[in-house]
Amino acid sequence: MERTITFADGVKVCTLGQGTWKMGQSASRRNEELKALRRGLDLGLSVIDTAEMYGNEEFVGEAIRGQHDKAFIVSKVLPSNASYKGTKLACERSLRKLGIECIDLYLLHWIGHHPFAETVRAMEELRQAGKIARWGMSNLDVADMEQILSLPGGTHCAANQVLYNLKERGVEFDLLPWSMRHAMPVMAYTPIGEGSLRNHPLLKRIAQKHNATPTQIALAWVMRNPGVMAIPKASGIGHVEENFRSLSISLSEDDLDELDSVFPAPQHKIPLAGW
Repeated sequence: MERTITFADGVKVCTLGQGTWKMGQSASRRNEELKALRRGLDLGLSVIDTAEMYGNEEFVGEAIRGQHDKAFIVSKVLPSNASYKGTKLACERSLRKLGIECIDLYLLHWIGHHPFAETVRAMEELRQAGKIARWGMSNLDVADMEQILSLPGGTHCAANQVLYNLKERGVEFDLLPWSMRHAMPVMAYTPIGEGSLRNHPLLKRIAQKHNATPTQIALAWVMRNPGVMAIPKASGIGHVEENFRSLSISLSEDDLDELDSVFPAPQHKIPLAGW
């Protein structure tokens, strides 16, 4: 089974990435969290997702120091900074904190008051200048994504990052099909529902069949569709290794039917969950 996501420019990354929300904030946990990210890199989990809002870009930079070649760094500009000039300044700040010369994927974190046209123009100029390798969006639904693609340079939009898990399936109604038609990878954040799925009885039962854990089942479910990657946070080496093993799980049709019966797919348009 293919376990990579391919961007429009042909670059492939592992379907499972590493989220960092709230990591790097605690002095007592910092070393363990650094080791976790580095263990993920060693396992091939190249995508590390951060944002200027997280306040941990320097922490991520420390984690990848000396092995940036293994990493695919994602960061995000705050909507309040996403004017034409503000986007460029924010990118420069992120590059300095990360200690790198080019961000692999730079996203608008969510919709703000600055016109998309300003943000996209800045993103395109950053890409052409080699400050970012590609850019995309986060927390945008179909109508807004259509608007992005209609702008000059907008067809270079490389990805969309959204909230997606068994409990939050709204994106399946129209955003996922739209993204697949446009060959645009979707990055699923909070793929195990902030841990709320870890103790669900159905996931426990399916996990037993696969000699797995409920977390691994939840991740395998998110990654069942080509073009969708999961970016769970793991703040310890054991957690990273648990997540990694989800890549070897293939859910059966019976498994998927059971999950659908408890976590039904949307039958109508649902407003995008998340920010």
